[in-house]
Amino acid sequence: RLSIAELDETSAVVTSSAVSVAESGTIILDGEPNQGRRAISLVPDHHVCIVPISSIVRLLPEAMPRLAITRPQTWISGPSATSDIELERVEGVHGPRTLDVLMVRGL
Repeated sequence: RLSIAELDETSAVVTSSAVSVAESGTIILDGEPNQGRRAISLVPDHHVCIVPISSIVRLLPEAMPRLAITRPQTWISGPSATSDIELERVEGVHGPRTLDVLMVRGL
């Protein structure tokens, strides 16, 4: 296990995903060993997610039965965004600034 400080020094991480939703482009992680603990997908600046094609569903309702409600979930649908007091939009404040998704057959 890496500490938060060690994670902060890590430039990139690679995970898999539990299920992904084609319509919204949402990737859902549920903490399985191939995804690591939640912090690894939230702290480093670069996240590479290997998505098995067999885990992709068309619509969100199709994803729900594939998820265990007792597991911690991280839903990724785009860069985080916030606005400061002057309403200046800032993206990538929480989580990685770069997300690369590789869809693969046969995992």
